[in-house]
Amino acid sequence: MKANIGIPENHLQEVAAKLNKALANETVLYIKTRNYHWNIEGPSFMELHKFYEGQYEELDEIIDNLAERIRALGHYAEGRLKDLLKLTDLEEQDYTSDSKKQLENLLNDHETLIRLFRNLIPDIGEKNKDLGTADFITGLMEAHEKMAWMIRSYLK
Repeated sequence: MKANIGIPENHLQEVAAKLNKALANETVLYIKTRNYHWNIEGPSFMELHKFYEGQYEELDEIIDNLAERIRALGHYAEGRLKDLLKLTDLEEQDYTSDSKKQLENLLNDHETLIRLFRNLIPDIGEKNKDLGTADFITGLMEAHEKMAWMIRSYLK
C-alpha cells in the first residue's frame, strides 16, 4: 500500500532513491568503522577500540532509522550489499592498522557525507516538497558533524 502523506508519488520515489543512496553510504562507513575497530593496533589500542565501537553503534542506529524512513515513505530500503555498493559515494581503502590513517579515512568519509547531506536538504525540502525528510537529513548531518569533530580532535 502506498503512503498517502500529501507528497506526490513521483516525489516520494525520488526521495526514496536519495535515501537509499544515503543508506549505502552509511552502510559502507559502518563496515569501515567496524573493520578499524577489529584491526586497530598500537599504544592507544583500547581507547580507539572503544571509540570506534561508539561510532559504529551510532552508525548502526542511523542505518536503521534511514531504512525505516524509506519504508515510512512507502518504498523499500536497499538491503543487499551488492546493491548498496553500486550506490555508495565512498571508497574502501586498503587494510591498515595505522590509527592516524584510519582516522583520516573516517574523517574524510564523514565530511563527504556532511557535504552530500548539506546539498540534499534543500533539494528534498524544496524540489520534492518533503520537509519531514529534509529535517530528518538535517539530523543526520548534525550527527556526522559531531562524529567528524571527535575524529578531528584525535588528529590534532
